[in-house]
Amino acid sequence: MADETVETLVIGGGQAGLAMSGHLGKRGMAHLVLERHRIAERWRTERWDSLVANGPAWHDRFPDLTFDDIDGDSFAPKDRIVRYFETFAAQNQSPIRCGVEVRQLERMADGRFRAETAEGVITARNVVSATGPFQKPVFPAMIPETAGVVQMHSSGYRNPGQLPEGAVLVIGAGSSGAQIADELLRSGRKVFLSVGPHDRPPRAYRGKDFVWWLGALGKWDARAATPGTEHVTIAVSGAEGGQTVDFRRMAARGMVLVGRTESYADGALRFAPDLAGNIARGDANYLSVLDEADAYAVQQGLDLPEEPEARQIGADPACVTDPVLSLDLRAAGVTAVIWATGYVLDYGWMKIDVFDEKGRPRHDRGVSEVPGLYFIGLPWLSRRASPFIWGVWHDADYLAGQIAARG
Repeated sequence: MADETVETLVIGGGQAGLAMSGHLGKRGMAHLVLERHRIAERWRTERWDSLVANGPAWHDRFPDLTFDDIDGDSFAPKDRIVRYFETFAAQNQSPIRCGVEVRQLERMADGRFRAETAEGVITARNVVSATGPFQKPVFPAMIPETAGVVQMHSSGYRNPGQLPEGAVLVIGAGSSGAQIADELLRSGRKVFLSVGPHDRPPRAYRGKDFVWWLGALGKWDARAATPGTEHVTIAVSGAEGGQTVDFRRMAARGMVLVGRTESYADGALRFAPDLAGNIARGDANYLSVLDEADAYAVQQGLDLPEEPEARQIGADPACVTDPVLSLDLRAAGVTAVIWATGYVLDYGWMKIDVFDEKGRPRHDRGVSEVPGLYFIGLPWLSRRASPFIWGVWHDADYLAGQIAARG
């Protein structure tokens, strides 16, 4: 590829980059999308086999394209989501170039941007970073190789057959950790799950899905106190047709819950004595959503079926009342540890002074302090909905308008 010049360069061909391309295209604005692998690559190769969307198909989509072959109340499998994005790119004739990695981005003296790629240099007046929030897996170097257990991040987990025989410890009980632990338990494995602080919303309540309630209660539009505010761990799942994550129910089925993982020494992991508190605070969050939903239904005069059974909270299982604070991995038969510990941002390729001390971009609703440089797809970019499929669409509309206003 010879060196070239474009008006707007979008880096990343996932949901954020495609949404950005869609809105730039609607405005007739010339642009190019670069994707280092394939469209929606992380959905293809960095997720487990059985993953489905955490929101129903009527919701987890762009407004311009529906899932025409699955029920709107079902949860799309990851392969169907990949096809969805491929279809969107084709229908919108998105100018996307796959297999081209941006190795370095810098700002030139004239205010334009210079992107070095594996195939040449691209100069652009505007650049939109659409690389998303799942950039670098967090993999704590806590358990040494000498412990004799297989360790992997949740991004590397595919299915139970991938792991050696024996018990599995899953560290992290957000959406990924809870779903992976449940799948392993269903496969017949002995499972330990390290549960930290979390929110635990109902999958559905009074006939409406959780995502509907988030919209009705105005929570999707909640603003972060500051750009880049960390996202609260949320345990929610669309697996098995969509169920409320209930750690007590998992324990009743044989899963052993432990507190937040703190340290390793002499073959054993040690856990914080915070399990009961974490479970209780998750319950409080769950019940608070029900309270808000009930109050909203009364206020709006909604004729929704009452659901008093949803408020029934089971008794604490033995692993909560008498928690395990130390686990000898070999004695417990643990042969694998899965770190469902999330991701951090990684902008090492961007050689521009636009990041704070934690490596997060300084911006206002995705508009950085560097003229012509924008960010999209990040948690709390403009509001709670920002990193989700339908939420990123609205941020892309705003940013496309900002780019157009530059003239």
